[in-house]
Amino acid sequence: MGLTKRELILLKPEAVTGQVEDLDPATDAVLVEALGIANNGARMVERGVIKPTMGKEQSLFAGTLKEITFTAEVKGSGAAGTAPEIGAALRACGLNEEIAAGLSVTYAPVSAGHESVTIQLYQDGSLYTLKGCRGNVSFDFTAGGIAKASFTLRGHVHEHVDAPFPAASYASTVPIPLIGLSSLQVGGYGAEINQLTLDLGNEVVSPASIRSANGFGEVRIANRDPNGQIDPEMTALATKDWEQEWMEGRASSIVTGTVGSQPGNIFALNIPKAVWRDVSQGEREQVRTLSLPFGACESAGDDQFSLVFS
Repeated sequence: MGLTKRELILLKPEAVTGQVEDLDPATDAVLVEALGIANNGARMVERGVIKPTMGKEQSLFAGTLKEITFTAEVKGSGAAGTAPEIGAALRACGLNEEIAAGLSVTYAPVSAGHESVTIQLYQDGSLYTLKGCRGNVSFDFTAGGIAKASFTLRGHVHEHVDAPFPAASYASTVPIPLIGLSSLQVGGYGAEINQLTLDLGNEVVSPASIRSANGFGEVRIANRDPNGQIDPEMTALATKDWEQEWMEGRASSIVTGTVGSQPGNIFALNIPKAVWRDVSQGEREQVRTLSLPFGACESAGDDQFSLVFS
């Protein structure tokens, strides 16, 4: 019992926040790595009583939430217009899911109506069920690797019991290695980069509640600051003056173009308005590079980026 290689996670959007959903291992399992669970906001009450002796009275447990972390592959479901395996987790991070039947599934930020998920985590003999979970996600696109999404989801413990593993099914699609992305562009320029990252920058809050059994109220997404970084090779100023763009606050689009070619396993990331937050120099295999952290800004509202599966 307790082998870290023998674990399973299921996620499903909740019809009502905090109302536990029935999860099906045939449809709700997510293939992940680096899976973990920890307390979040655990409270121990200290008793400052005065008495003749100097001994300390025992502290009292006064509630905790749980936080689940995991990393998953960014890949399609195998059928265009069908949500990917990580779809429920993306929705729990303040992203809207828009389905064009038979064509595509698009995820983009929203500022209201954030969905929550029920999570079941099996750990080689035990089962945690969490409800009302919301959180944050960050993406990593590194050359020669696989696109990854790293999630941190916080929620209330519904139950923790002994339970055997159910028979789970995963999407059979194989992720696409990040090579040959000739259509990747930064401000219309074909930059030579090794890595593109994007973090939603969600601020997740869980205000205290005296009514709640664990002392915490609804887990909410209160703010966001989508941000990331690229590391292009240095260019002649006449080609692209990155530092001047930074100083002028000039926005650049960042687009990956389509990753993959098989319908049902294609995705594309689009950041229409990235604004550099700093410029510093680096090196890659003795080639001078730049480190460009950026903020993904709005144009018309809730349009800082989109992730499209097709």
